[in-house]
Amino acid sequence: MPRFAANLSMLYNDLDFLDRFSAAARDGFTAVEYLFPYAYAPEQLAALLQQQGLQQVLFNAPPGDWDRGERGIACIPGREAEFRDGIAQALRYAKALQCPRLHVMAGLVPAGADAATVRATYIANIRHAAEQAAAQGVRILLEPINGRDMPGFFLSRQDQAHALVAEMGAANVQVQMDLYHCQIVEGDLAMKIRQYLPTGQVGHIQIAGVPERHEPDVGELNYPYLFALLDRLGWDGWIGCEYKPARGAAPHATSDGLGWLKPYLAKAE
Repeated sequence: MPRFAANLSMLYNDLDFLDRFSAAARDGFTAVEYLFPYAYAPEQLAALLQQQGLQQVLFNAPPGDWDRGERGIACIPGREAEFRDGIAQALRYAKALQCPRLHVMAGLVPAGADAATVRATYIANIRHAAEQAAAQGVRILLEPINGRDMPGFFLSRQDQAHALVAEMGAANVQVQMDLYHCQIVEGDLAMKIRQYLPTGQVGHIQIAGVPERHEPDVGELNYPYLFALLDRLGWDGWIGCEYKPARGAAPHATSDGLGWLKPYLAKAE
């Protein structure tokens, strides 16, 4: 049966970030993910997880200057030292939070950059991250992101990500398969799931409704069918709920939109 993690960067966003942990636990979530933990001390976040009985299943490595539009620096030549410092910081947090997965955002391809140099930079940086993370038992995840939401992002397709994983050959490098991004870029989700899950290269799944990125039961996708397919294929990982709530009003907007989740929580009890 699917196991769902609340993405605290998107859900409960009418609450202070530190209050979202208890809100997620009250709604029946047992795991959380979010973009970045770095505004808070790792000990503070670890204490919240323990108090609420939550697992930290994923967060992102430092992305560069997010507020100025950077979306990762792994593919950007000349930023290697900054990248390595960011991985060291992320792994310190992963250890404190007992988090086994770290998403490393590829970044936006610099205008005019040589494609071969950008690709080589990305591979070298991910190999470094994987080597550092392996000692902690942490998996490095690569996520294809659609070009409508992030124009110019280095990684946008599942086949591209899986080819890079195979080329790098590191056992702890896997693909973060976000079905929202995959549907926008490629579609044919059931066949993509059937193709890639058996490879063992999918390390995490995320969901949202398409096209507006709202609740999974809003939009063009039949998520109950996809969840049943994941079950049949033996998926035992987490599914991150990375969507923008569209139902209800503050401060209960997220909770009011969780009708789609309740049948799965009931089965887990």
